[in-house]
Amino acid sequence: MPSLFRRKSTDLVEENVTQVTTDEATEAARSRGYTPSKKELGKETPKRPSAGRRPGAVETRPPANKQEARERRRVARAEAAAEFRREGGPRDRGPEKLLARNVVDSRRTVGTWFFGGALIVVLGSSAVMPPAVQLISNLLWGALALGVVIDSILISRKIKNLVQRRFPKTEVRMGSLYLYAIMRGITFRRMRAPAPQVKIGEKI
Repeated sequence: MPSLFRRKSTDLVEENVTQVTTDEATEAARSRGYTPSKKELGKETPKRPSAGRRPGAVETRPPANKQEARERRRVARAEAAAEFRREGGPRDRGPEKLLARNVVDSRRTVGTWFFGGALIVVLGSSAVMPPAVQLISNLLWGALALGVVIDSILISRKIKNLVQRRFPKTEVRMGSLYLYAIMRGITFRRMRAPAPQVKIGEKI
């Protein structure tokens, strides 16, 4: 009779032990500092739009041969030269530099004839030339030099007045701005970079 009311030891153990599910066991195995990922929380990371990517970032296939490699280098140099011709370099940045360029480009400068005249002077002042030709060459050289000086002074004065009126709080050194304009003034118009944005005679 006592055996009828006595439970087996295995039954007692099964009652006292709490059933642990697979999820609960996984949670218990994780450390307290564990942070669930966005995927586990049901969130998805948005993909980066491809429209905003730079074209240059796209990887291109390697050149098939040396001829194609040379052609790519030639195209890259041509594009770089065109960009420099259009936008200039770091030294051309700033509204004051743009104003100085426009002042120079809106007028005919004596400096554009400087190098051509210098070549004539060098040839004319040669010892094999007659004294009269040498004298004319020296006079021409003096006239060119004087013209460049006067033209540079006029350009610098105009730049100074415009900069003081339009950019009264500028931090650009005026001396460097004058030199920038003078060097542009003795450069042939077609060779200037950035390219002129105003026509000759246009009001600045």
